[in-house]
Amino acid sequence: MCGILGVVATSPVNQLLYDGLQVLQHRGQDAAGIATSEGGRFHMHKGPGLVRDVFRTRNMRDLTGNWGIGHVRYPTAGSAYNAAEAQPFYVNSPFGLLLAHNGNLTNSEALKREMYLSDLRHINTSSDSEVLLNVLAHELQAASKGLKLDEEAIFTAVAGVHRRCRGAYAVVAMIAGYGLLAFRDPYGIRPLVIGRNELDGATEWLVASESVALDVLGFRLLRDVAPGEAVLVDVDGRFHSRQCAAKTVHAPCMFEFVYLARPDSIIDGVSVYESRMKMGEFLADKMKRTMPKVEIDVVIPIPDSSRPSAMQMAERLGLPFREGFVKNRYIGRTFIMPGQATRKKSVRQKLNTIHQEFKGKSVLLVDDSIVRGTTSREIVNMAREAGATRVYLASAAPPVRYANVYGIDMPTRGELIASDRSEEDICREIGADGLIYQDLDDLKASVRALNPALSFFETSCFDGSYITGDITTEYLNGVESQRSEAKPGKAGHGDHGDDNGDGQLDLNLASSGER
Repeated sequence: MCGILGVVATSPVNQLLYDGLQVLQHRGQDAAGIATSEGGRFHMHKGPGLVRDVFRTRNMRDLTGNWGIGHVRYPTAGSAYNAAEAQPFYVNSPFGLLLAHNGNLTNSEALKREMYLSDLRHINTSSDSEVLLNVLAHELQAASKGLKLDEEAIFTAVAGVHRRCRGAYAVVAMIAGYGLLAFRDPYGIRPLVIGRNELDGATEWLVASESVALDVLGFRLLRDVAPGEAVLVDVDGRFHSRQCAAKTVHAPCMFEFVYLARPDSIIDGVSVYESRMKMGEFLADKMKRTMPKVEIDVVIPIPDSSRPSAMQMAERLGLPFREGFVKNRYIGRTFIMPGQATRKKSVRQKLNTIHQEFKGKSVLLVDDSIVRGTTSREIVNMAREAGATRVYLASAAPPVRYANVYGIDMPTRGELIASDRSEEDICREIGADGLIYQDLDDLKASVRALNPALSFFETSCFDGSYITGDITTEYLNGVESQRSEAKPGKAGHGDHGDDNGDGQLDLNLASSGER
């Protein structure tokens, strides 16, 4: 997953983009980048690390202009250690383009060959986002009338992208001299919302991965970008939109609601916080049915995503809710840290127990999901060491049994604890006295209860059903092989490409000039 922002404003946007990326930092901690435009010229700075570490005052001063895009990266394809793959990506022809992307193309290798042989375009990194940029560039060139580019040509180009690209993609792009372009794949897998702000009689526009960025930056949520839709905000602030896909199916990624998105976001008309509360209600009802004789003294969330579910479980079961773990805010999320050894070591650095909440008690721990099981095993052990007499674990999501290919770096199936184990086996593996998972139908009902218009969801990591219909066993084997090769130690940490010595790129890019 990644976080993206695009803004067209009436005043300099560098601070807006910086603040917005910090709000979206949970969506990617590997790299960050901002690009702006002023006077027909692009300015960009990007590099590996957190937003606060990538940008200094000198960098911000150079990011001039009233419109721009931003990106925080969590790598799903390509190398996590190559600063050249930080986004946005730039290509100078045609017109001058910058692009930032959240998601994952499932046919990027075929597109690379196609562009090399037919489009005569060179891809310089292993990032599928660079592939997507070059597909857009080629389609813009084909749709434009000589040196002239207009709204019709831009929307025709996006339609061409939809025809050629497979997988998940939410995109923000800058077209030199024309404006900000944003679009979403025909399945709407990855989220993208539109906000507006009225200032001194003029309208400012913002598109972002999550509505929380709009809230913090003072924009009002207008709506989601529809699956297959493209929106264009020209440099004068005029807003245009069009459906560019021949066929669409709205199937948002369920893991956004389970774990990825911030609880204070609204995605596809659904409050993430309320959906997680609903998950807790359904899970409590299942526990009443399937574990009626289990005696629990206290319900304790595993911070932070599971807290709404745990609160509702406690209320529904008539049990006390307590905070039993204290989280160290300065340790990265274990889900997005590379390597099992690092992950295991980090759990106790990240969480510490409040012993009196465990001592002599039968506790129900609630987590948002169980992926590898390593963290769960450590946390169950911590609860026992703190004095719990019995430890039960509840997961607000179903068992994660399959790899995700749409922009979440799920482990290979061999690393997923549920891939080849029954729930009883998993319970023994993590050392719990009892384990209960959410049913997939109940998970869907939790989200659909807040937006009945959502008929489909992308739930492949739970059921192995890939919504785009193009995922084969051979493809999944290739993904697993690629991820195995990309594990820490396979690539040098010092390989930052053509940088300035500190692993950061700072480019001032000439565009094609004004319209």
